[in-house]
Order: sequence, then structure tokens, then C-alpha cells
Amino acid sequence: MRLIYHPDAEHEVIEAARFYEQRMTGLGERFLEEFDAAIAEVRGAPERWPEIEHHVRRYVMSRFPYGIFYRCDGQHLRILVVKHHSRHPDYWRYRLESSPESGT
Repeated sequence: MRLIYHPDAEHEVIEAARFYEQRMTGLGERFLEEFDAAIAEVRGAPERWPEIEHHVRRYVMSRFPYGIFYRCDGQHLRILVVKHHSRHPDYWRYRLESSPESGT
């Protein structure tokens, strides 16, 4: 299964890691490790997490207050959003229609 990130989702991951690293040395790395583990888990069983709308599913990270919103079509796992729980719930909705993506 090919992993594809929306460019804004890639930016969200990088910014979250930077934020945590500024708070405490090594915390950004721990965020990235948990994020990578979450992606591996989703890749292993993408249908496991609840569908919230329009075939978009959400994985909730356990140690950090982030949700990973994604779509899976069998061949591609598309990461649309990496959202902090305190962000407005609708800020990312435009990504459902416009999906400029980069392969990873």
C-alpha cells in the first residue's frame, strides 16, 4: 500500500515535532516515533478505525493530543490531516475536494 501525504498534513507533522522539541529536548523525536508507529498500525489494518465521514477515518494518537485523518482505497493510504485536538474541527475540510498530494 502506497502512503501519500497531503502537503498540509506533512507540514502539520513537522510543525508538531518542532513544537514539542522546543518544549523539551527529545520530545519532538518521541512525537515522530509515535506518529510513525501510528501510521504502521493504520497501514496494517486501515479499516479498523472509525469512519467519520466521506470515507475518511480517524486514528487517535495515545500519548499526544493528535488525530490522524486518512482515506484508504486499497492501494493508497492518503493522510489528509494530522490535527491537534484543540484545533477547530472544520479547518481541514477543503482537503476533501482539493487533494494535491505528495508520495512518500
